[in-house]
Amino acid sequence: MQENATKQVAILKTIHGNIKIKFYPQEAPNTVKRFMTLVEQGFYDGLPFHRAVPNFILQTGDPTNTGSGGSGQKIKGEVNSIQHIKGTVGMARSENDNDSADSQFYISLSTLSQLDGKNTVFGQVIQGEEILDKISQGDKVLSLSLEASKD
Repeated sequence: MQENATKQVAILKTIHGNIKIKFYPQEAPNTVKRFMTLVEQGFYDGLPFHRAVPNFILQTGDPTNTGSGGSGQKIKGEVNSIQHIKGTVGMARSENDNDSADSQFYISLSTLSQLDGKNTVFGQVIQGEEILDKISQGDKVLSLSLEASKD
């Protein structure tokens, strides 16, 4: 399934509705593969958005809900030139270590040019962008799954 990342989308279900995310496998192949593996394992299901800053960022993927937890398997950074606009999906990492991303990911809630070229961007919200602003800190990822893209 992962070999066809361009033909897959992620469906992030929340209490506010569903968000559809397309992937950028050419720009971040290892990150997309790792993310898809975690999704297939059900890793994100039930995890809270431990960070929700209006007009800035949503972040999830930490089973400890502290902002410092993860799956225990770090991934090498694939920093690219994709710009951060509303709905951009990227890997969270330690500030001074490009290779510290694990399972935590973020979704931009606005244009965040200060993050351009500093983080691994691996996806973009293509449906449900209006739901992003409704998510609050503590809201849960009801489920995160993969499905075939209809595009």
